Amino acid sequence: MTDQQPMPHAPHIPVMLAEVLDGLSPRDGGLYLDGTFGAGGYTGAILDAADCRVIAIDRDPDAVAAGADVVARYDGRLTLVQGRFSEMEELAIAAGAGKLDGVTLDLGVSSMQLDQAARGFSFAADGPLDMRMSQSGESAADLVNSREQDELADIIFHYGDERRSRAIARAIIKARDIAPIERTAVLANIVAKVLGPGKPGGKRTHPATRTFQALRIYVNSEIEELRQGLAAAERLLAPEGWLAIVSFHSLEDREVKLFLADRAGLQPSGSRHRPPSDADRRPITFRLPRRGVTKPGAAETSSNPRSRSARLRVAQRTDAEFAA
Repeated sequence: MTDQQPMPHAPHIPVMLAEVLDGLSPRDGGLYLDGTFGAGGYTGAILDAADCRVIAIDRDPDAVAAGADVVARYDGRLTLVQGRFSEMEELAIAAGAGKLDGVTLDLGVSSMQLDQAARGFSFAADGPLDMRMSQSGESAADLVNSREQDELADIIFHYGDERRSRAIARAIIKARDIAPIERTAVLANIVAKVLGPGKPGGKRTHPATRTFQALRIYVNSEIEELRQGLAAAERLLAPEGWLAIVSFHSLEDREVKLFLADRAGLQPSGSRHRPPSDADRRPITFRLPRRGVTKPGAAETSSNPRSRSARLRVAQRTDAEFAA
């Protein structure tokens, strides 16, 4: 998964692969779940690291179809299913799994999706304004052509952290009154006209980056998916099992950080005017080997610029029962 940058035909390179493997600590006989299979980079590395099994999930039917060769390569040790990682509990049970020894998630949009103009995730090449990971449901074009100005502005602000969201929403409404907005290039140009060009000779991400991010997150319900997926991983992991999450922007990373802080007992609870009671305390279901994030090194960001915004958080499951 990646941040949004115009790098057509770039290969998919698993980000911080060594660090993710170190976090998961695959062992012989273990059972692991990769909730974002993509091109199978993390899954293959886990299976190569130990004589273990992996259940892999991807919501994109193209990724699942392309993964058939990976399934065959590992001769029964890999089960690949289409679905959302928020559904990992049901999918793992259907695959005959009990408790898991590790779960990994690589959040956001994959390089393969980003580089296919027909999927409509990127402004780097013109394509239909789609952005649906599962290729079903409401598209980004449906969104920008149907929502009221205030709702569009709120989406762009909250999911893209775009300060000029209201001006962008006004420009979208004005443009769609002339003709429906159905192409990525059209939307990118609308946003660029609002925000203006970067400084001459200066380095700047494309002005539409935050707007495209916001629409993609909203169309795919990515924040709610993440919340449900984290809770499902908490239920599925065996005591001493590992959780490794790679995120690519602050909105995702904040959700992971707050979840783990809460489950590790690091969040303040109760009123400042009284000590916390037993009712205020959640069970400590995760321990954090380190509280901060792991970032890719200089060599990785140089060879794979898409990794530069990546953040890895790792946690280990305790033997405490989760709170319903």
